Amino acid sequence: MTGLRGILEAPVDAGTLPGAVALVARGDAVEVAAVGASDARSGAPMARDTIFRIASLTKPITAAAVMLLVEEGLLALDAPVTPWLPELADRVVVRTPSGPVDDVVPALRPITLSDLLTFRAGYGFPEDFSLPAVGLLFSELLQGPPQPQRVAPPDAWIEGLSRIPLLYQPGEAWLYNTCSDILGVLIARVAGQPLARFLDERVFAPLGMVDTGFAVPAASLGRFTEQYRAAADGSGTWELVDAREGQWSREPAFPSAAGGLVSTVDDWYAFARMLLAGGAVAAGTGRLLSPESVRMMTTDWLTPAQRSGGDLFLEGQGWGFGGSVDVQVRDPWNVPGRYGWVGGTGTAAHLVPSTGAVSILLTQLELGGPTPPPPMRAFWEYAANG
Repeated sequence: MTGLRGILEAPVDAGTLPGAVALVARGDAVEVAAVGASDARSGAPMARDTIFRIASLTKPITAAAVMLLVEEGLLALDAPVTPWLPELADRVVVRTPSGPVDDVVPALRPITLSDLLTFRAGYGFPEDFSLPAVGLLFSELLQGPPQPQRVAPPDAWIEGLSRIPLLYQPGEAWLYNTCSDILGVLIARVAGQPLARFLDERVFAPLGMVDTGFAVPAASLGRFTEQYRAAADGSGTWELVDAREGQWSREPAFPSAAGGLVSTVDDWYAFARMLLAGGAVAAGTGRLLSPESVRMMTTDWLTPAQRSGGDLFLEGQGWGFGGSVDVQVRDPWNVPGRYGWVGGTGTAAHLVPSTGAVSILLTQLELGGPTPPPPMRAFWEYAANG
């Protein structure tokens, strides 16, 4: 495979992207390219080991951590989560999604672990962010782009969530994001240790993901990107959102299991290889998950009606555990069964179990909306065509 560098250099040379690191792999053939700058102010170059805020690429990792606890018998997919999250007992649901938050009816049943893993618990983002119950997720819990140093600690966060009604009945509709953060609180309580420590010991260490975590150590800050967004005035310049020494330079009070991790292209590739190997760890050093857990993670669980969830959801996709699953061919890269997701910080990672293909794109430029920008689409097409 050749040409990956050219795919990345085109938007960098055009001034539409500060920099990027990408990986395309099919079997043993692996291509990696790093272009542009990790720091647009100093021009510090991107490198293969540059560390990025991976945003929603955190979600599949969270789902894998949950499945570890399921395999150990500490959690069950169809069981209510209220023994561990009593704050979520006796839920109420707004009578209509657009209605006031005090016009509610009782939930018909408790929230189960399966509801959370498939994003059908009743909490999260629909297409319309202006709905009153959705607005509380932003105003009270600071849902949305990760803000590690501003969100309340887990116990206070889940208590705040308990005062917000569900938008839909449990199991009824797919809603984005919030369920992963709930899973992060659940993992910590079931494991009896902070989420960051559990992930370090049970996921990152076995897979050799040495640069993945909720904060960047001082010794590694030189490899950390700055984070940008396109200037609001349409000038084609970038605004600094978070500097190297910003919100990820120290441990957060609330480790967001929905979008709080930092990582590198090789760390996420190690996670992808584990999934492609049916849960086995590289070099024959053991197994992280069972093949059945991986199968469940990478299977679409949504009904046709639930797949039509609005413009947050890329057309032709369903949802597994922590990531989307392609169910229709809409573009050259939409291979049925392709699993992965897109992060709001300009990151994307996907794998195709049937072919062993992996594609990972890491940038530091926030997405301007749910539609993938041209550089990301060009990368996906290249990855699909090899």
